[in-house]
This record gives sequence, C-alpha cells and structure tokens, in this order.
Amino acid sequence: MIKYALFARFEAKPGKEADVAAFLEKGLELANQETTTPIWFALKLSDRVFGVFDAFQDEAGRDAHLSGPIARALMGSADELFVAPPEIAKIEVLGLKNQPA
Repeated sequence: MIKYALFARFEAKPGKEADVAAFLEKGLELANQETTTPIWFALKLSDRVFGVFDAFQDEAGRDAHLSGPIARALMGSADELFVAPPEIAKIEVLGLKNQPA
C-alpha cells in the first residue's frame, strides 16, 4: 500500500519557465527508471510555480528517491532555474483510490 509521499514546490525565475518544464519532462524519464517510485506527477501550479508529487510504498523507497538522480538534478539546478531552493515536504498518505487504466 502507498503510505509515503513527497511534495516539492518551486518557482521558476522569470524567463526560465520553459526550462523548468523541460527539466520536469526529463524528470519523468528518470522516475520511470525508479522501481521504488510507483507514482510520480510533474505539476504546473501557475505561470511560474511548479511542483512534483510522488508516492512510495515504504519509507526506504522515499529515502532512496530523496538521494537519487532526480533529487540531485533538482537541487543541482536550483540556482539556475528557481527563485529560491525547492520546498520539499514529506507526506503521509491517508487514502488512495487506485483506478485501473
């Protein structure tokens, strides 16, 4: 069961919105390679505000993700792309509706 999640929120520097969107597209490619990340969403919350929501079956999977290539790329690009460092919150999932495709 999915019990653990992360929500990262970040604001693009003016003129960097397309670069952030492209970064998130590459993030999806990396997320698809992570066996411990079954749920991963890239989000556009407003013109310059973006986010990522991802969820995990256990805390070990969440911790692996936090030290993995997506997190390293996110933090490594922060100065270039974002007005401030990304805000990352650890979340406990209380319920999940899983609908087949």
